Amino acid sequence: MKKIYFIGINGIGMSGLAKIMKIKGYDVKGADLTRGYVTEELESMGITVYNTHEAEHVKDSDMVIASSAIKKDNPEYKYAMDNGIKIVKRGELLAMLLNDETGIAVAGTHGKTTTSSMMSTVMLEKDPTIVVGGILPEIGSNAKPGKSKYFIAEADESDNSFLYMNPIYSIITNIEEDHLDTHGCLENINKSFSQFMDQTEKEVIVCIDCENLKNVALGKNSDKIKTYSIKDKSADIYGGNIKVEDGKINYDVYIKGELVGNYTLSVPGNHNILNSLPVIYLAKRFGVEEDYLGKALTHFKGSKRRYDILFNDKELGIKVIDDYAHHPTEIKATLQGAQTIENEKITVIFQPHRYSRVKFLLNSFNDAFVGADEVIILPIYAAGEKDEFGVTVEDLGKVLNNKKVTIEKNPEKVDEKVLNCPGHEVFMFMGAGDISKIAHRIADKLEGKIR
Repeated sequence: MKKIYFIGINGIGMSGLAKIMKIKGYDVKGADLTRGYVTEELESMGITVYNTHEAEHVKDSDMVIASSAIKKDNPEYKYAMDNGIKIVKRGELLAMLLNDETGIAVAGTHGKTTTSSMMSTVMLEKDPTIVVGGILPEIGSNAKPGKSKYFIAEADESDNSFLYMNPIYSIITNIEEDHLDTHGCLENINKSFSQFMDQTEKEVIVCIDCENLKNVALGKNSDKIKTYSIKDKSADIYGGNIKVEDGKINYDVYIKGELVGNYTLSVPGNHNILNSLPVIYLAKRFGVEEDYLGKALTHFKGSKRRYDILFNDKELGIKVIDDYAHHPTEIKATLQGAQTIENEKITVIFQPHRYSRVKFLLNSFNDAFVGADEVIILPIYAAGEKDEFGVTVEDLGKVLNNKKVTIEKNPEKVDEKVLNCPGHEVFMFMGAGDISKIAHRIADKLEGKIR
């Protein structure tokens, strides 16, 4: 089996696997309706990327890889199904690769991209295979084949594909309501994560600052459960003595009550201290040198679209930040972190993601933006969904506990607002849709105007 075809190849998860399989010697092709920032990299590796979905594209394929977002009426999917070509889910292929190695899987409703990226960064000296959900500056990609036994990957709960995995070690950052269009209720999500814990061979490292995750994990009464926290000193891994100075966070880390080191992060927010705790624990277990570990954490800037500073003019006090946060808890944590390092007015331009998410989590958004001085809400990014959930951006605007909320149907108006800003303002573009393109466009315009 040598010819593999990826339907929706530009997706962050799909593209990572396509790169790995290409480097492993497979003939890789794929299609996607839109070009993304990974497309040129795929093509530079010799991977053919079509911009239409046509049955003839898959005729000579031995295997077709499809994400859960691909519908069965997709012509490429349908041809493969009708002609007996093996169809494998994206998560299933990832699990096949990870299960053959010392797999380190990072799961959670949110925080898994940052945590898996941080884990990958501190483990680079061990030459791991990496498949994460963001572009990691240290490798300039979202994937890297490695020569060691270690395999670091994100575990996706959105469609339960993480249940294909049998990792040796797993990290779980939190469990909250999300993707309810798939799971139906929090109880079902808890059951999936419980099964994922059972399928982890050696250690499951869980954040007990998330009460729901704490209840699910500690209810198992298993020796393989290890805990981390910045609130509970009795946790197996505890971060304390937290100080913020000059935009950096300094803190001590204790394992089983013993001080093991003092660390500094350049990415803001207590949630990033939490993200680092299981990373430090595993890095020490795997024998990463202390000096390398400390420097890697200090220099870690996050992955692309995680507090990604696109423009920063210190003289005028104008900053443009691109951030993937779209779940209420993510948004709140990101803004709390921003408040610790930003001294100017914070304006959030938010693009809600999926009608179903806005519908199911509507009331959870009420205090999500309390760290912002102003919130501008753009139209909902459908992500392939139909507008059949009976929810609007106006509904979202009404529940926000912010004094200044604006509904802006025309994204180009945002360009005018930012470009005409006299200064002393931080513009945070948040969402999981195509809002990143707007942020980059405006940052480019600012460069041209000010520079």
